[in-house]
Amino acid sequence: MKPLFGAALLAATVAAHAAPPKLEWRGISLSSAEWGEKLPFPGTYGKEYVYPSVASTAYYQTKGMNLMRIAFRWERLQPALMGELDATELGRLREFVDGTTARGLHVLLDPHNYAAYRGHHVGKPEVPYAAFADFWRRLALQFKDNSKVQFGLVNEPREMPTETWAEAAQQAVTAIRATGAKNLITLPGNGYTGAWSWFESKWYGTPNADVMGRVRDPLDNIVFEVHQYFDKDGSGTNVECVSPTIGVERLQRFTQWLRDNKRRALLGELGGGANPVCEQVIRGALEHLKANADVWTGWLWWAGGPTWGDYFLSLEPGADGKDKPQMRWLQPYLK
Repeated sequence: MKPLFGAALLAATVAAHAAPPKLEWRGISLSSAEWGEKLPFPGTYGKEYVYPSVASTAYYQTKGMNLMRIAFRWERLQPALMGELDATELGRLREFVDGTTARGLHVLLDPHNYAAYRGHHVGKPEVPYAAFADFWRRLALQFKDNSKVQFGLVNEPREMPTETWAEAAQQAVTAIRATGAKNLITLPGNGYTGAWSWFESKWYGTPNADVMGRVRDPLDNIVFEVHQYFDKDGSGTNVECVSPTIGVERLQRFTQWLRDNKRRALLGELGGGANPVCEQVIRGALEHLKANADVWTGWLWWAGGPTWGDYFLSLEPGADGKDKPQMRWLQPYLK
């Protein structure tokens, strides 16, 4: 090998010391517009459910967040399968999306439906694949001209074969791209899309690791969306985290799967109770993402929104304007 001199030596030195890739996304899942599904549906706006205000996103933007995931219900937006989108509900969603992206933030659309419509899962006779694809075709047509809008196919598919979900997802991706939309798409896995259960083979059918890689986007502008909590059962319903190292432990195998399969992912939900162990867990998890930014695109805290009250995972500031304890943990990763 010939020795390097001059410009060639300089270029090689710069490449060798180039800064590692950075996580592009950091943000929060805003929850409230999907509430009320257990009451007489669709419920009363302003009582059973409400959209977050555009103004409320200023708090998170000031902290350094750049992505807001907005949850809503498929049934409210499209009252009849294959039918027109409801103008009033679409107007509420558009008001939030247009106002938030005008602030310079990005918005991830989140039909918070678990891959079901009025209790029937996609792929069943009551909700054929074509209906899910039609919904996304209509939604893509509404937002495809806003490059700051991202399309999250659905929240946490469950209670269905993984193969069924993969087919539904593929048809939705195909329908989205047929509209001319170039927006980023996030693709969840089956079985609540847990990173730690990506290789599970007992309780939700064929593992995501064996199936979900088949879903393809002709524009290659798609990332997997996984969720991860660190309590005993991984549900995010318990204040206590298992151990200080559980964050890395529950992410590292999925991280390797991404690298092996040349795919990327967004950690679409994470969270932990306000205690020292969970603080170590969250910091460890975010350090892991940072160290593997070649395959991780970023993260979203669960949750924010105007109706959580004293919910232990809420980052919404109190009436006194004070930060929740977990915001202090996140600050080093919001710069």
